[in-house]
Amino acid sequence: MASLNRESTPAAANGTSPPKPHSEGFLVRGRQAVRRAWRGWRRSTGAPIAGNIAADLPDRDLALVRQQIDTCLAARGGEVSARAIAADLGRAYIGLNETGRWRFFDLLARDYKADRDALTAAAAALQAATDDATFADTQKQMRHALIPPRLRLLKQFNGLEEGVKFLVDLRADLMEITRRHGTDPEFQALNRELYELLSSWFDVGFLELRRITWEAPASLLEKLIVYEAVHEIRSWEDLKNRLDSDRRCYAFFHPSMPNEPLIFVEVALVKGMADQIQTLLDESQPAADPATADTAIFYSISNAQDGLAGVSFGDFLIKRVVSELTREFPMLKTFATLSPIPGLRAWLETAFDQGDLTLEAAQAETIGRLNGNSDPTIYLMALFEQSDWLTDDTIAEQIRPILMRLCVTYMLTTITDRMGRKRAVDSVAHFHLSNGAQIERLNWKADLSQKGRRQSAGLMVNYLYRLSDIERNHEEYKGAGKINCAGAIKNLA
Repeated sequence: MASLNRESTPAAANGTSPPKPHSEGFLVRGRQAVRRAWRGWRRSTGAPIAGNIAADLPDRDLALVRQQIDTCLAARGGEVSARAIAADLGRAYIGLNETGRWRFFDLLARDYKADRDALTAAAAALQAATDDATFADTQKQMRHALIPPRLRLLKQFNGLEEGVKFLVDLRADLMEITRRHGTDPEFQALNRELYELLSSWFDVGFLELRRITWEAPASLLEKLIVYEAVHEIRSWEDLKNRLDSDRRCYAFFHPSMPNEPLIFVEVALVKGMADQIQTLLDESQPAADPATADTAIFYSISNAQDGLAGVSFGDFLIKRVVSELTREFPMLKTFATLSPIPGLRAWLETAFDQGDLTLEAAQAETIGRLNGNSDPTIYLMALFEQSDWLTDDTIAEQIRPILMRLCVTYMLTTITDRMGRKRAVDSVAHFHLSNGAQIERLNWKADLSQKGRRQSAGLMVNYLYRLSDIERNHEEYKGAGKINCAGAIKNLA
């Protein structure tokens, strides 16, 4: 779609486009930038520990970290001194390896949680209060006792340049370590406190919606390449194609992280509802005139910050973008997605294995004619592993109605969450249904990438945001778990 002058590519060198940045190296550079930003914070007393402790944080160095934390919490030199000590701690943390980070989190989780004895005493005093003045005073004591010392430590980073970004990455590290080392109630409590702290700072009212164009700084464009989570951006040419005149890319930013997208959405302005991602991403196609488009297709939504997992602002992003697009292109009549179905294969395998799902007799007979005497469900799941079956019309056209019906079964299946509420089993469906969309159409051979074939046999789905129905759909889904869908989907079911 986009013709590319290589010399116009960000960071172009010697007339060639740079390779896609490696995400691990990219994140390392980000941590190094944080470390550089904190070099100006110098302690008025005591020696810094950054650069003087081993990466795996042995006992001797762990004692130094504990001493630094205690000094920071004491704040005897005032807030400026406390933040200088926090900056030193942060720089030391960045130099730790996985073992060292685990030991750092273990220290915070076990030694700097809320004081049980102080809480018990405050609760007893609150219960014993006989007059309003005493009750108010003991309430204050209770509130103070409820705040863990580690939370007071973490809040010090809010006053540092890049401090909020550091905390976001800190939580991402904590969640990754928890995944690798198993669930620990103490770590879960620390994660919950970090989540609640970040949720209060990243309220949608604080966020700024910005359109990202090809003229954006190269450092920001590089972040789009790294953070894209749905359809890999393969090159600078690919990225420029996604930012062409018939495309839009919007992102939420936070004032404390002005150069870091929190979540971004990619939109194609087209005629009619798109049914294939390979067509949308085809760089050889000429850019269309956006003034003639009648449909906005949201084809990729990516959360850019792992440390903000669970902090919800994706629904607000879509509503804001719809508003922006309507204002710029009043002739747009349809707002829809072209979305992956990432959980389909895994769900089918589990459902078949556990006997929760069986093939109809006619379906099993059809597959039997293709594979001889082997188990039809095993054969069906094995197709996901093969790269060429979708191009074999003899197989694909016989499998198509079977998979389409199985996919609809999956899309309409609900589970019950911890709060007793029904929700769609598919996470992408849950996101869009929560925002008031309906399931509009299944698309065959819509994503022929290796990832698309592996996850969902190339199937994709359109979720339709019909503006007049959004509020009703949202209420029905959130209230009763009702999944609204088009008539064609109901017929397949």
